[in-house]
Amino acid sequence: MENRIIELVQEIQSANPNGQGELEVFRLKYISKKGSISELFETLKTLPKEEKQRFGKPLNELKQLAESKFTEWQEKLESSSSAASLDIDFTLPPVPEKQGNQHPLTLTRNRIIEIFERLGFSVADGPEIEDDWHNFSALNFPENHPAREMQDTFFVEKKGQDGASQDMLLRTHTSNVQVRMMTNQKPPIRAIMPGRVYRNEAISARAHCFFHQVEGLYVDRNVGFADLKQTLYHFAKEMYGQDTKIRFRPSFFPFTEPSAEIDISCLICKGKGCNVCKYSGWVEIAGSGMVHPNVLRHCGIDPEEFTGFAFGMGIERVTMLRYQVNDLRLYSENDLRFLRQFSTVV
Repeated sequence: MENRIIELVQEIQSANPNGQGELEVFRLKYISKKGSISELFETLKTLPKEEKQRFGKPLNELKQLAESKFTEWQEKLESSSSAASLDIDFTLPPVPEKQGNQHPLTLTRNRIIEIFERLGFSVADGPEIEDDWHNFSALNFPENHPAREMQDTFFVEKKGQDGASQDMLLRTHTSNVQVRMMTNQKPPIRAIMPGRVYRNEAISARAHCFFHQVEGLYVDRNVGFADLKQTLYHFAKEMYGQDTKIRFRPSFFPFTEPSAEIDISCLICKGKGCNVCKYSGWVEIAGSGMVHPNVLRHCGIDPEEFTGFAFGMGIERVTMLRYQVNDLRLYSENDLRFLRQFSTVV
């Protein structure tokens, strides 16, 4: 056994494969399951305990030597082969360096954050894969209630440690972050929650199966609907200009009462009518309302002591109006001809 190990060490150290063919011969002869080293390991199993202890270490060192040599030669052959296959003219001038543009959704998101931070709102974030409680139940969506049909949902299969299925889904709004904030901290709470959300919707110029939202929440003593209106009036004027017309329309959301939708005059057609505003001259930019007392109770906040308002808007819709883009599918197609039109660089 000892002489055979010494003999193989000398053979491996003196070997110098030239090409992939000779390297494969080396692998078959020494490293493969039917190679010389494997045969020695099989012989080792039949030896007495004392001899196993004596030859085990040098045999392992032999195996490591063969494998390291094989890896070293393989890397050399691959690098030389790659270099040989390249047909490069090193006299050519270099490709000019180009600066990248920020995505229009990023520009709009940053502008929204800037406006609300000036009003004292912080920025919060949360998980995109959420449980049913934080996405629906805590927000006053009873189980199997028709209100859940407002948001077609992508559900995710997840097994618990006991093997039982858990109700998990891709969040349909960033309201899950509001629930987590109200559950984990005491009022006053004033924050916005930008992030990506998912809904099982048909893709069109006005809708997509994934998009970006920013929601806002303000909970404190004596918060009223007038505070909500003034906050959103200020936002719309700052985002779209002081001449922008704004209107509130009564609406319904399970998590707010009373509720309202906010429209602004269409900046693309200037109120004349187009496919974006459905030829009405108005475009909805946000939903809003006073936080429902049931939502406050679910999060451990006494609605007799605290009130609050919440709002939510799609960043794609805001960006469409801000840059007068009439098809939100352009935002996710990665067409450089489109993206280069936005001049702010990083």
